[in-house]
Amino acid sequence: MGQKAILLHQKDDVATALTALNKGDVVSVSEGDRSVEVTLTDEIPFGHKYALRDINTGEEILKYGLSIGQALEDVKAGSWVHVHNCRSDRFGHRHQKYG
Repeated sequence: MGQKAILLHQKDDVATALTALNKGDVVSVSEGDRSVEVTLTDEIPFGHKYALRDINTGEEILKYGLSIGQALEDVKAGSWVHVHNCRSDRFGHRHQKYG
């Protein structure tokens, strides 16, 4: 199988699944000089994000090199990142960042 996930910016805290991924899969992504390999701790649906590093509660989560929200709880590397553990910045007072 080809590439399983994509890292969109070198500073990102998450990668995006290019196919459905299974718990226990070891997935590698790279962008520029950065390369990250994690073992998934959750099932990751196609098009969804997973954490590339441990992220603490309240910490900004970066995708596209920009904050997409804050962690609602501690998120371990390899975990699914979605609405259950990430409060989105996309709507509301910070919406202007996204056009």
